[in-house]
Amino acid sequence: MSATVVMLWLANIVLDTFGQLSFKAAAAGPDLGEGLARWKAMARRPWIWTGIACYVGEFLVWLAFLSLVPLSEGVLLGSINIVAVMIAGRLLFAEKLSPLRTFGILLIAAGVAVVGIGG
Repeated sequence: MSATVVMLWLANIVLDTFGQLSFKAAAAGPDLGEGLARWKAMARRPWIWTGIACYVGEFLVWLAFLSLVPLSEGVLLGSINIVAVMIAGRLLFAEKLSPLRTFGILLIAAGVAVVGIGG
């Protein structure tokens, strides 16, 4: 893989992970209320807008990335985002990683490594 492809791939991982974490931060908290009031409260939080900005950036980076790699390879390499989000969720939100989820993370990481080496 070229340096450009690697940089786009890393940017995609960072933007997707930060976007997911931003949405989680915007939606977390018992003080948000319920129903429509909850949605209005989330819309007033800066985290929701940070998440949206990350997703817009990720969309543009993803298009650039896919323009340089075959679709089948790009989608498989993009799977590492799942691992990054799960680990970040554990570190920042104390979410549980069961043995089965941990095994899944290892399988995804191994698959991405195989695709990266073979590509």
